[in-house]
This record gives sequence, structure tokens and C-alpha cells, in this order.
Amino acid sequence: MESEFEKRLFGSPRNSPIKALTSPSTTPLKDGYGDRFVSMRSPRTAVARRGITFGWQDASSNAAAAVPTAAQSTASNKDGSENPSMETYKALLNQELSDAANIGTNGGVVREAASNNRVLMARETSSMFAFRSHRQSPHEYKSAPYMLSPISDESQRILSSPKRQVRKIPKLPYKVLDAPDLLDDFYLNLVDWSSRNTLSVGLGCCVYLWNAYTCQVTRLCDLSAESDSVSSVAWSEKGDLVAVGTHRCQVQIWDVNTTEKVRVLDGHSGRVGALAWNGDLLASGSRDRTIRLWDYRRPCGGSGGSTSVSGGTFTRPSSNQRLTNHRQEVCGLKWSPDRQHLASGGNDNKLLVWSTHSTQPLLTYNDHAAAVKAIAWSPHQHGLLASGGGTADRCIRFWNTLTSQPLSCIDTGSQVCNIAWSKHSNELVTTHGYSQNQILLWKYPALTQIGKLTGHSCRVLYLSVSPDGESIVTGAGDETLRFWHVFSKAKQAKTAHSQLGLFAGVR
Repeated sequence: MESEFEKRLFGSPRNSPIKALTSPSTTPLKDGYGDRFVSMRSPRTAVARRGITFGWQDASSNAAAAVPTAAQSTASNKDGSENPSMETYKALLNQELSDAANIGTNGGVVREAASNNRVLMARETSSMFAFRSHRQSPHEYKSAPYMLSPISDESQRILSSPKRQVRKIPKLPYKVLDAPDLLDDFYLNLVDWSSRNTLSVGLGCCVYLWNAYTCQVTRLCDLSAESDSVSSVAWSEKGDLVAVGTHRCQVQIWDVNTTEKVRVLDGHSGRVGALAWNGDLLASGSRDRTIRLWDYRRPCGGSGGSTSVSGGTFTRPSSNQRLTNHRQEVCGLKWSPDRQHLASGGNDNKLLVWSTHSTQPLLTYNDHAAAVKAIAWSPHQHGLLASGGGTADRCIRFWNTLTSQPLSCIDTGSQVCNIAWSKHSNELVTTHGYSQNQILLWKYPALTQIGKLTGHSCRVLYLSVSPDGESIVTGAGDETLRFWHVFSKAKQAKTAHSQLGLFAGVR
């Protein structure tokens, strides 16, 4: 029984159901890789072959609720600007964890996902056993065959790509000058920079000139003999005349070449705290709540006349126009780049826009809640006007004077004393008083803060831009003048020289 049972169970070797385990006569080949089945896993797909991949998912979903978004986790510098290294980091994170199909150039997928409020989440995949070699793109970055870097070739290409140039703004002034007797008065304008690179400063009863080329200081005038003091200064466009406003209601015009007084403009009944040139036309704003327009070329007449002084004879031209719509002291005056409009700000919280052909304001803005001294016209966009309010307002407002509509507003958190636009880019600088005494640099129209400068211990009441448009000078009640390099010149486009343009350089 036992022998028959064994025969039925095992049978003969030829008819046995169990096959003998023997090696094949020929080794099967897989794409010509030898005698073993070895899966080809590139570094970029190593995570995916183990059954885990990463993809972008909406941050509002339940799975991504506990994961911070890219906007929340982005590191920033102390001045509020975004850290440039975070962009490279996010690009590498996307490159190492995302699928090959989701990879963009230079981290573009990361930036797009961050803007759409999406986060990187893990998900399972069924491609754990895949014996297919990775086909390298002809445009893919190729590293050395024995490189020991832990990151993939595509990530190395991102790291070796040209980096975006980050603009650096010096945090310290490149020059500091003492300015004794520089008044700490919000309503005065005692600093101006001429087109000939000469700075004029009103200190007490004197006006001093500082040459930026030679650093030489000269005294232009002394009003102590007249028991008067300086309340405002303004250079003419040619840089040869200085208008000086005084506390005793006069506007004096001095020739810097001869250091002589050539005009005296009478008509105001209060101190003259604001001056603005428009060619040969001079606008003056006073505490008597009026604005007067004087034509330097106009012959004397009416209340004009001639006066003999020790330095010679000068004329007293009469006022052309008298503008009377402000209800309190006029502290800000600025002409538009097209020379057709004058913007004025006063302690009555009003911003008015005037035409040279009318004595009534074209536009009246009442949105500010404090005195309007900071006024600036944009040199890049026609009709764009910026204004800043005092301590109770703290806002910078932008206006479209062509349509009379307000554009935007930003709260700076402190008193706005001055505004100036860059000549080369769509940026502007503002100086501030209570309570931070700082200098801020803004990008328009995004209104993002791109720089913050500190150093003055009092309100930064005075501001002027250099003739080259790169530097500014600020003055404060701490009796110092500080020079800062804040703007950069626009890069000139290189003209391509063609051999076909044979007569391009011939006049």
C-alpha cells in the first residue's frame, strides 16, 4: 500500500506535477542591461518609485488646513522686504519633491501655486516597481557622472542660473553737515538744491550756500540789519537766482553770481513760508492765507517802483495775480511738469490745484485731516499728484488731476513732512515727523515700502533732491543736514550698430 501510494502521489519523474528548478539555458535580457533585472531610478524620481509623490493641493481643503501657506511661511528682512533667498529655496523644494510633469523653469510652479493659495501635500502612487529607464531631455542640465551632490541635476541647473539683482539702499548717510539755527517749524521751507549742484539753507537771519563740487560754504545774505529772519528759500530753474521769503512779509531775489539783491517783492501781510519757480514766474504762499504770482520780467507798475540801495538799484515789480481760497496759512507750493498748473496745500487741510489762467481753483480736495505741506507732481505720469498730511492725518494720497478722481491712499503711521519723486524710476521718497522721524522709500503704484532710513533725532522737516536725481538731502530740528543715496539712474539702452546703417552716424 505504501509503495502504490507513493507512486500515485509522486508519479514518475516525467509525469510529476512539480517541475524541477533549473537555470535557463540563456539569460533573459532587458534592454541590453546584462543578466539582472535592475530598476533604473534617477535621483529625481527616487521618492516617486517608493510609492510617495508630492503635489499641489488647495489650502482650503481639510488635508491642507494644518499646513501653512507659502505666503505665511515666507521669511522677510527687518525692513519688511522679502528675503531673496526664499525664492531659490522654494524653487529647489518644488524641484526635489514634485513630479517631473509639474516642474517649471526656475521655480515657476512654486510661485504660481503660492499666488493661488496652494500647498504641497503627499499622495500615494502605484508605480513602485517600474523597470523603465529615465529618458533625459536634451535641454536638461547634465552634471558630472561621478558627482556626489545630493540634489538632482535640475536643481543644480536652478542654482547655476543667473540670480536676480537685488537693489541695495545704503542705510547710512554719506555726508552729514551741521546746520545751527535750523528752525524746527513744520510750515517753513528752508532747504533747496539748485540745478548747478549748490545747496541753499536758511539759518536764522542768514542764507548760506554749499557747493557740492568743492564743499565750499559762502554766506549769501544777512537780514539781521533789517531785524528780519529767513522763512523760505527757492532756486530758480537756471540756478543763478535765489528767492528768499522772510518773516517780515517780503520776498527777496538774490543773484548768486554777484551776491546782490536784485528784487524785493512786497504785498504779503504775513510771513512767506512757501516759494516755487516756474520759469520767470514766482509763486509765494504766506501766513496771510494768500498766494501771489510774480513775473520776474514784468516792468514795475502799480505798487511797483525802484529803490536805491548800497549795492545798486533794484525794481519792485507788482503782483500779477492774487489767489485767496485758502482759509489758513499756505505751507506747500509745487508747479506741474507741464508748467500749466500749481498745487497748493495749507493748514486748512485743503489741497488746491490752480491754473495760470484763472484766479479760482480748478480742483479742491478736502480728504486730508491735517495740514498739507508735502506735495509732489509725478514726472512719469501726466496729471498724477501726490500729497501728504500732518500729524492727525499721516496719509499719502494720490490724485488724478485730469479726471479729478482720487487714486489710492496709504497710512504711513507718522506725520508726512515732504514728498519727492525719483526722476529715473516710478519711486518716491517721503520724510516724516511725529513720531518716528524716518525717511521712507516707496514703489508706485504698488505702494510697497522698499527702504527705510533713520538717523535724525527730530522731525525730518526739509527735503530736496540733487540735480542728478540720485541723492537727497534732509534737514531736521536736530540742526543737521544729512545726504543719502536713495535713487539709481535709469540704465540707458544700448543701440545696436548695424553694418547696413552706413550713414547712421553722419550728420
